[in-house]
This record gives sequence, C-alpha cells and structure tokens, in this order.
Amino acid sequence: MGGWIVLAVLLTLTLTWAYFTAQRLNRLHIRTDSARQNLHASLDRRASLVEALVPEAAPQARELLAADYSALDRRALAETTMEEALAGLETLPAQVVDASARVELARRFYNDAVTDTRALRTRPAIRMLRLGGTAPLPVYFELARSLEG
Repeated sequence: MGGWIVLAVLLTLTLTWAYFTAQRLNRLHIRTDSARQNLHASLDRRASLVEALVPEAAPQARELLAADYSALDRRALAETTMEEALAGLETLPAQVVDASARVELARRFYNDAVTDTRALRTRPAIRMLRLGGTAPLPVYFELARSLEG
C-alpha cells in the first residue's frame, strides 16, 4: 500500500515538473519570436535609412527591403553585404549609425533569447519527453562583422 502512495507522489511530481517546464519553454519560444520580430524591424528600419541617406549603399538596401527573408541565414548574408558597403564609406549619417547600434542591440537580445531557449530545449529529459513540441530549434543571427560607429 505504501509503495502505491510513493509511486503516486513521484508520478504527480514528475507531471508537475513536466507541466511547468513546458510552460517555461513556451514562454521562451514567445520571447524568441518577439526578439526575432524586433530584429527584423530594426534591420528593415536601417535598410530604409540607408536607402534614403546613403546613395552608395542604396542598391544593397533596396535589395534587402524587396526580398522576403524567411530564413535568418540568408538575411544575415545580405546584411553582411550591405555592412561591407557601409564600412567602405568614410562618414555615415548619424541616423544610420544610430540605426546600426539598434540593430546590434536587437541582435544581442535575439541571440540571448536563442541561447536560453536552446539551453532548455537540448536537455535530455526535455528531448525525451518531447516538450519542445513541433517548434523548430531557433538559430543564431550572426553578421560577419559589426558596423562600428
């Protein structure tokens, strides 16, 4: 009789842990999605400013604004191309430098959210119980080099 009680308590504790862990993982996925949206908005804002204020890099900015980047790695490659064009210039308008700083902050926040999500998603118990559901494992957004102001 006592064995059944211990088993019931252990099962209850395990299910409670799984429930709260799944909730935490869901909040992390929401945080990652929000950070990705903010990153895309910052990148689009900077591309718009570059197109309007920096004629030398306008073609790369137009390409960024016109394309549909569903994969972050393709967007990072295109952003790197534009940053290389901007790095070749002597001076940049203050608005573009400010937008680039905001992109760097958004990238850091996004990568921080990805780190937290991946840290929880890659734990063996989480993977075994499939608490991550069908959501894809988030990927980092890295630029080849950062634009220094």
